Amino acid sequence: MISALDGPFLAFVGCLVLMLVNLVSLSLAGLRLRRAMLRSTFPEGAPVSLIRPICGLERFSEETLESGFRLAYRDYELIFCVADSGDPILPLVRRLIAKHPHVAARVIVGEERISDNPKLNNCVRGWDAALHEWIVLADSNVLMPPDYLQTLQAAWRPDTGLVCATPIGAQPDGFWAMVECAFLNTLQARWQYAGEAVGLGFAQGKSMLWHRPFLNSVGGIRALALEIAEDAAATKVVRAAGRRVNLVAAPFSQPLGKRSFAEMWSRQIRWARLRRVTFPLFFAPEIFSGMLVPCLLAALSIGSPEMAFGLGLMVAVTYGGEVALAARAGWLRSPALLAAFIARDLLIPFIWTMAWMRSDVVWRGNAMAIETKPSRVRTA
Repeated sequence: MISALDGPFLAFVGCLVLMLVNLVSLSLAGLRLRRAMLRSTFPEGAPVSLIRPICGLERFSEETLESGFRLAYRDYELIFCVADSGDPILPLVRRLIAKHPHVAARVIVGEERISDNPKLNNCVRGWDAALHEWIVLADSNVLMPPDYLQTLQAAWRPDTGLVCATPIGAQPDGFWAMVECAFLNTLQARWQYAGEAVGLGFAQGKSMLWHRPFLNSVGGIRALALEIAEDAAATKVVRAAGRRVNLVAAPFSQPLGKRSFAEMWSRQIRWARLRRVTFPLFFAPEIFSGMLVPCLLAALSIGSPEMAFGLGLMVAVTYGGEVALAARAGWLRSPALLAAFIARDLLIPFIWTMAWMRSDVVWRGNAMAIETKPSRVRTA
């Protein structure tokens, strides 16, 4: 009889639990994605201000920025916010504005330094200048489908404080871009949707729909300087007010293009350090989120060919579940994804460890020390 204190037996149980948790998270995310939404309480046709902070030219800048001019929405304005009047993105933006005169669009130059977060500083003047009560903050690399605003609005409920969308990696060029898709899509987006399914909605800064009177009642956009990452601050602001963060039923694409290992690694380290500082209790278990730790536990517990076969089958089922989730959500699917999943899971423990070792990040050439700021949050 196997003792409950036997090391291989405990390793087997730990492996089994972790694999089951992964499968449950995939199931929860699958149920949340592409789901039929409950009736939205967003006022139909309400005018919207769409604010896009911009900085520098990227491979897909024209494609992603022009998508904002092609929305199937009657009443919205586009506000482009840029910190530097000499930014090379400005000629492109001005050309797009001239190309689409039917869309109310303008550029605001100059930032207001309210935090160590350059993106947030870039948005402040746009927020203050916005004409409408409903405001969307959207990163420049979000590719917006024609129903972008309607998709955000459909997730608004009476208890909502914020609607947001996770970034979904698309159009990868090369293996390391594929690995970044494996991180963004069936790992990070999956866990965000699973968290929302159990009442732990976290904000994501790529696309955020706010009702300005609500945010102003709890400190306004300047309250998002509470944390180095505006989405972490947004999560805490919304929860402190007794509201919920909701995710859209179909998140939006972020074209990736070419990614080197160094670029992918730098992004993942930056995001991991931000998560570690802003939500340490939720970050701590991330080392178990891939398949490497379960497989190491399996190696300690295998005592027969049948057990080895069973554990191998569970690994195959888990990766198959990721492919099934991508298929259900309409995300990237490729035979190369299996290799990308394996590379991602091998990297997770190293990224997790590096996140605990330092508390500084570099974003667009800006070195930033990560720390939690004194609270600016006011209860409503």
